[in-house]
Amino acid sequence: MSVQLDPVACLPDAAVRPDGHGQRHALPLLLLALAAVVLLYHATFWSMLELWSRSQTFAHGFLIVPISCWLAWRRRARLAALAPQPSRPGLLLLGALGLAWLLADAANVPVVEQYAATAMLPACVLAILGWPAVRLLAFPLAYLFLAVPFGEVFLEPLIDFTAAFTVTALQWTGVPVFRDGSNFSLPTGNWSVVEACSGLRYLIAALALGALFAHVNFRSTRRRLAVMAAALLVPILANGVRAYMIVMLGHLSNMRLAVGVDHLIYGWLFFGLVALLLFWLAARWRELPPARAVPPAQPVRLGTGAASLRAVVRASAACLLLAALWPALALASHRDDGTALPAIALALPDPPAWRRLHDAAAGSIDWQAPYAGKPALFAATYARQDGDGAPVGLQLRWYARQVRDAELLTHLSSPYGARWTALAQRVRQVGLPGGALDVRESVLAHGGERLLVWRVYRQGGVVTARPVLVKLLLAQAKLLGKRQDGADLIVFAAYDELAPPPRAHLQAFLRAALPVIEQRLQELPHGP
Repeated sequence: MSVQLDPVACLPDAAVRPDGHGQRHALPLLLLALAAVVLLYHATFWSMLELWSRSQTFAHGFLIVPISCWLAWRRRARLAALAPQPSRPGLLLLGALGLAWLLADAANVPVVEQYAATAMLPACVLAILGWPAVRLLAFPLAYLFLAVPFGEVFLEPLIDFTAAFTVTALQWTGVPVFRDGSNFSLPTGNWSVVEACSGLRYLIAALALGALFAHVNFRSTRRRLAVMAAALLVPILANGVRAYMIVMLGHLSNMRLAVGVDHLIYGWLFFGLVALLLFWLAARWRELPPARAVPPAQPVRLGTGAASLRAVVRASAACLLLAALWPALALASHRDDGTALPAIALALPDPPAWRRLHDAAAGSIDWQAPYAGKPALFAATYARQDGDGAPVGLQLRWYARQVRDAELLTHLSSPYGARWTALAQRVRQVGLPGGALDVRESVLAHGGERLLVWRVYRQGGVVTARPVLVKLLLAQAKLLGKRQDGADLIVFAAYDELAPPPRAHLQAFLRAALPVIEQRLQELPHGP
């Protein structure tokens, strides 16, 4: 029986003697390009590190980078034996990622910046070494993406699932419970599913561990995907069980246990046990690596097909130039960010058939939408002159120029304030004299009180309810030197939880107020 040797897979470090200047210099040039990307986009990578340090949800990022480097180091002999094959698609990909980073920087979308900058690293590998190297380093390069702090978009669905699971489990075990959004009440006390209870940090940690475990212990793609799917689904279900057990522990102890710091301790202990059980079971089906043949005693020379030194240098230089282009353009797009602007007084005449009750920061309705920066503000409460219907609140904010952390759309930890909780959100089409208008509708709750909120944005003269379009318009304005002004228009009305939402009332107010608001915004300065 003959044994076929894979000379690349079986080579120890000392046996590799690549031929050709291009093959010999490819790895140092690649490392130089990777270091240049990290330095040129240091602000983006630093923002990732800051999130790792201040958020327990993303603290695993400190481990992802060294693990990826270790996994790549394990393949150093096979990588050195590969013939470099510079790839033009790699350069095109690097340019596309740079453009995506530039747009995200202009529109201030950090997560897109971070993904684009991270993706530039494998793009450099493709551009300089080619597809064989990318296939060899596929997992270490892909594993880097888990270092990007992403996942907050899943907070609300996870919170809703955990609350629904807990309430259903309580009902099945005969415990009376009343649910109001993510809050629920038992005879012994009140509970709330907040961000820390959503299970997001468990889910992300399990995914990172599951991906590494599957890569190290399995060879077939089907088994690896099965382990990763289990690492995604099991933590979600386990978090529901954890929340139910903690509520039951508090309920049975008359709110003496699991209501303080021990709440979190029990949660992490339970997650640790679940993760240990999951990977113990998965290890029973692990696939042992194939037996490696004994390497030859003499060094093997594998230089056939290696690219010339000139081709590798050209690809490396092109990577450096492409990587440096986008930060330079970003600096030009932010050239006016530090320029001081005169204060603008934002005042509005009363809409037809409506009268202003009084001016106040939040109107007569006790609510104010949080905002970033120092925009021009207008807030008032209106009522119909015929006295029909409840008061309607109006909040208008106008940004003459938008910079990072002081713009129309900025991530806020409490987008509706500390008191109110969002029960439902959707985009609704409203009929107006000028045509249909899409608005972002939110139903906010505080106890038995409800607040119906309609919100639209006006970016560069375009009225829309789509945040993605707002960001794209802002990026276009900054890069092309056009008008950056943006306005945030909010109308809202309070009602009782047993009453129907006052949508017709808000629609009537928008019909009267929108032309007045549009005329006033047109009068404001629109310089870039």
